[in-house]
This record gives sequence, structure tokens and C-alpha cells, in this order.
Amino acid sequence: MDNSMDIHSTKLGKVKGRAWKFGDDISTDHIIPGRYYHLRSNLQELAKHAMEDADPDFVKKVKPGDFIVAGNNFGMGSSREHAPLVIKLVGVSAVIAKSFARIFYRNSINVGLPLLIANTDAIESGDELEVDFKNGLISDVTKGITIRAKPLPDFMLKIIESGGLVSYIKERGDLTLTG
Repeated sequence: MDNSMDIHSTKLGKVKGRAWKFGDDISTDHIIPGRYYHLRSNLQELAKHAMEDADPDFVKKVKPGDFIVAGNNFGMGSSREHAPLVIKLVGVSAVIAKSFARIFYRNSINVGLPLLIANTDAIESGDELEVDFKNGLISDVTKGITIRAKPLPDFMLKIIESGGLVSYIKERGDLTLTG
């Protein structure tokens, strides 16, 4: 895990990284196991356990810029804002899934973690991906295919590029989402 990563900055252009594939119904307990709830005030320590119950070696393997790729209903379960924060903290540049739990989706945008909705069936763990967030294109460089994702609306891109909703409001002094 790269502890020097600034979890507040998010560059949204084209990002390259490896895919780490998970299935359907990955809950916030898979993302940050409940037995580590006592670490919620120490994000660095909590992040050492990211995705531990879905892949015990995930934190050892993931590199800054990599992607979590999943099936349906990613982030289901309790509304832990810490879940997208630790994903971001371990260096994951985005989560790409067929669908997201509503509260996880909202929490992710609020903390500046990009999400893309796409058909992820063709992507496998270890595939090299290049993601164009602004156009919603996922290039699986390993397979030589391009997958169209639902692009994020401009106002969400602005929030993510600011590092999340709080940073966005601090930069602008209000929640004006135009211009």
C-alpha cells in the first residue's frame, strides 16, 4: 500500500492500471470487515484490511492507479463512508461495476472516488485497463477490446476532481454545480 498517496487529489483524464475482479454483491463488510470497526478513526490502519474478506492478499497486490472491477450491487450493506475512503487510500483509481448500491455510490462521489457503470463480464483480474473517464471508455489493453461505460455527469466529475464534495464546496464557497 502506498501510504504517501494524497486521497484528496483525483486526476480524471486517462488512467492506466490493472483490474482486480470481484463478483456480485460485494458488501461494505467485504470492503472493510466489521471486525476492524474500531480502526475507523485511523484510516491508514483500516486501509491495511481493504477487501480482505474478498481477497486476503488484495492490499499486497494492488498498486496506485489500479481498478476494482465487479459485478452487480457493489457496496451493498451498511452505509460506511469509510468503505470508499479506504479503497481510494490503497490507490485504486476507480471502481467499475455493473451496478452499485445507492448509498455506496453517493458516498464514493462525496469522497471523490470515481465509479463507472459498465458490463464487466469480459474483464478479468490482471487485465491492463486504460480508462477515459470523461468519455466513459474502458480499454482492456490485454484483450484489445473497448467497453463503453455510462459516463459520469459533468457536475460529478467536478466534485471528484476537487477531491470530494467537502473540497468542492470549500473551493467554491457554495454548492453551485454549473460553470
